[in-house]
Amino acid sequence: MSAPRRTVTLRLLAAAATTVSVVLTAAGRQTPASAATPSLGALNSQLGAEQARQQHLSSSVASLSNLIGSLSGQISLVQSREAAVRETLVADRAQLAKTAAALQRERAHLLVLRKRLDRARMLLSRQLLSSYEGDHPDLVSVVLEAHGFKSLLEQINFLNRAEHQQQAMIAVTKLAKAQATQAANQLAVNEARDQQMAAATATRQQALAGMNALLQSRQSALARARSAQQLSLQASQSRASGLRNQIASVQAAQRAAAARAAAAQAAAARAAAATPSVPSSSPSSSPSGPLSGAPVSAAPSGGWAIPYPIVLCESGGQNLPPNSAGASGYYQIMPATWRLFGGSGPAAYLAGKGEQDAVATRIWNGGAGASNWVCAGIVGIH
Repeated sequence: MSAPRRTVTLRLLAAAATTVSVVLTAAGRQTPASAATPSLGALNSQLGAEQARQQHLSSSVASLSNLIGSLSGQISLVQSREAAVRETLVADRAQLAKTAAALQRERAHLLVLRKRLDRARMLLSRQLLSSYEGDHPDLVSVVLEAHGFKSLLEQINFLNRAEHQQQAMIAVTKLAKAQATQAANQLAVNEARDQQMAAATATRQQALAGMNALLQSRQSALARARSAQQLSLQASQSRASGLRNQIASVQAAQRAAAARAAAAQAAAARAAAATPSVPSSSPSSSPSGPLSGAPVSAAPSGGWAIPYPIVLCESGGQNLPPNSAGASGYYQIMPATWRLFGGSGPAAYLAGKGEQDAVATRIWNGGAGASNWVCAGIVGIH
């Protein structure tokens, strides 16, 4: 090969190498997969974790829906019983009103009988006193003093009528006394029955109050659990949507980088085709700087010592008094756990929020104590 031809070939190779270098450098500068952007594998891993979390939350929501359906049937049964008890209560109150009216009539009748008895006793007393103080005529004196047979008959009839009237007065007195006694006994029976009906009515009212409290408690617990599940599921869906957008951006950037690399290789191939006697190379590069994405943590937020979804599920953010198990306060802490982790007083709800926050922080222990709250599993925080 002559010197002029060798010089031309070297110049063509240098120009081709310069073109490839410029294209690859420009492509490398425009590649979005920089050190500040997570790798596609890390993003896919995070998306898979979020999808698994969503599946778990969806399963929990479905389970909760089944519980709600079962509880709805129980609530319907309790409400039907409540309606029946209310009807019975209305009937009992009507019967009580009738009994009260009957008692009033019995009292009025008893008062009349007592007045009648008092009057009969007074008349009897007067007649006995008059008979005692007056003369007691015998048959001989009546015959001697009579002015004829007609007068004798009149005196005898008068004595007979006086005797019958006295006996009738005694009989009326005894009957009035018996009626008064019977009325008094009936009054006592009615009073006892009235007391029993009043006690039964009070018991039914207490039962109704208990049923209503049970319904309200169950409905409130279901509302808190469902709200917490929905909040967690919405947050996970939002994070998954963001991850999908990032994945789409990274994939678009990778396709653009691949297109630029292909264009650079084609340019290098065209430059090398001008010098077929010299072997050509087609360098390629795929710069990448993956960073592993940090998992979403269930850290406390919103001024609470534990994640807010757990607080919402446990107490709804209220300083509740002890429930049937004894748990109380904003974080529903049992008395034994409250004392074990340094709480003052017999129960959590009696302390201020600051002290409850401090005790809950020690129990939470950076998430290691999440199992101390049942709602942590319900809302998907383990």
